[in-house]
Amino acid sequence: MDFDYIVFDTVLGWVGVLGSQKGLVKLVLPQSSCEKALNILKAFALEWHDRTPREAEAGYFGDLPQRIRDYLKGERVSFPDELDLSWGSPFQRDVWQATCSIGYGETRSYAWVADRLEKPGAARAVGQALARNVVPIVIPCHRVICSNGDLGGFSGGRDWKRRLLELEAVAAML
Repeated sequence: MDFDYIVFDTVLGWVGVLGSQKGLVKLVLPQSSCEKALNILKAFALEWHDRTPREAEAGYFGDLPQRIRDYLKGERVSFPDELDLSWGSPFQRDVWQATCSIGYGETRSYAWVADRLEKPGAARAVGQALARNVVPIVIPCHRVICSNGDLGGFSGGRDWKRRLLELEAVAAML
């Protein structure tokens, strides 16, 4: 299976996206340089798929780069994109799918996701599955917080989680 990538600038830094014929495979949160974003994509492709990605042709990802730019400017955006999550376990894919049902500007708890999957008491396992989400923003794992209101973890770091939630809160008030 071949992988294609694109790296593009946004108001918050350089974002990278990796895709296969099945859909999006990886999204790199904004980085300080194009090279950093690209290196993260290449390392992921080699580690998980033993493949070196190639630069995508113009239009390969449709309007996704613009939607990500708009989202990072605080605009309300949806991400109905096809995802290639074939490398994830069935439980992880179920968690990620449930997370996609959390609306823009809303938050839910890890326990809520576990209950939605009819696995009460699996909040910690939900958190572990979300920590392995490699398509942040598109799969909005930043919208899942602790039952006590604490942010909890985030693969991009708590600062990014807070920042994404703040972006959505501002846009949700407009």
